[in-house]
Amino acid sequence: MKTRILRIGTAAAALLAASVAFAQNGNEQHWVATWAASPIATNIPAAPAKPVAAPVAGGAPAAAPAKPGPAPLRSFNNQTIRMVVNTSIGGRSVRVELANTFGTAPLKIGSAHLALRDHDSAIIPASDRKLTFSGLASAAIPPGASMISDAVDLAVPAVGDLVVSVYIPGDSGPPTQHATGLHTTYISSEGDFTGAADFTAARTANSWYFLSGVQVLAPADTGLIVAFGDSITDGATSTNDANASWPSALARRLQDAGVTNLAVVNEGISGNRVLGDGAGVSVLARFERDVLAQPGIRYLVFMEAINDIGGASRAGATPVTAEEIIAIYKQMIARAHMRGIKVIGATLTPYEGAAYYSEPGEAIRTAVNQWIRTTGMLDGMIDFDLATRDPEHHGKFRPGFNIRDNLHPNDAGYKAMADSIDLSLFGVKGR
Repeated sequence: MKTRILRIGTAAAALLAASVAFAQNGNEQHWVATWAASPIATNIPAAPAKPVAAPVAGGAPAAAPAKPGPAPLRSFNNQTIRMVVNTSIGGRSVRVELANTFGTAPLKIGSAHLALRDHDSAIIPASDRKLTFSGLASAAIPPGASMISDAVDLAVPAVGDLVVSVYIPGDSGPPTQHATGLHTTYISSEGDFTGAADFTAARTANSWYFLSGVQVLAPADTGLIVAFGDSITDGATSTNDANASWPSALARRLQDAGVTNLAVVNEGISGNRVLGDGAGVSVLARFERDVLAQPGIRYLVFMEAINDIGGASRAGATPVTAEEIIAIYKQMIARAHMRGIKVIGATLTPYEGAAYYSEPGEAIRTAVNQWIRTTGMLDGMIDFDLATRDPEHHGKFRPGFNIRDNLHPNDAGYKAMADSIDLSLFGVKGR
């Protein structure tokens, strides 16, 4: 035990010495998130009952039920997961965060690698880096916890693709995931393929598993913008593998403008809610993890409540009010301001014609948006409603900006949202 304590103390002293050396040498750098995703639990549905054709007039059976998609991934066992992430800023030293947030048992990581992407599941072999965790090649992440890898030297591009490969040697149990990954994830047959230049996937998915962040060592003047919200921040319904969400489009816009010291990460969760749990826990329940704890954060942009408003219109649902939603906004603002984070509110986009639209709900959306536009509590405002609505019918999307569900923007709508942002909100001058 004494030997173990001595080793831990020695490691801590070395880490402290390294930090002091940075300061003494004038190399003032800090860790900044270049990519992140908010984890949620994997809900395993019960086996459905065998469908029975319903009778219709004339005695003919109803149309056959739709063919089911791939079975949900209940766990991983002796498999490699290869995931693609798109960075927002670059750097030359990088580390990865893996999460077992919703696991019920320790998550064993047999091996993990990081590399630059070539194409599809292929990596650039010379860029492959084996990751370690506190100096060890494997790790066991306790339930409810996450682990950050040791830093590796790698020339990480801004707005470029990285590949994170993770080998799970035993049964993982229901995986912690980010469901709406909007990037193809490659899942192997049995075996450790983390260092392989390429492998043939046994199946693919559009979610990220156990992966919650990638961070780069950046100059002291580098800051982070956290985009916080629901599916409309998550980028739901945008083109897969195209990085078409509004936070991704904002990251590209900043880089194109020559702003290399502002990262953008997307902490949206499709189906998330303000006033209670939906898909993922409520905004206040995840605020510390997904916002305040993000390394390098300087700005918070939030837009969320449409699921609360729309969900309240359904039979048997608990009613909501604009005042209840705004009360939670005020909590987020106060908590962020305590950490010196500037808070920018964004108006809720149109939803007339959506499955859960109602006129009372539209009145709540309008009231919430009016508060965001006029309150003095925020450090800035982005009018996503104005950027996406039909000029002739404010409750609807502008033609060509949304998909058929009348709730989510399409790629053009998401780009319009990013283009509507005044970059001076983030201290960018003359852009």
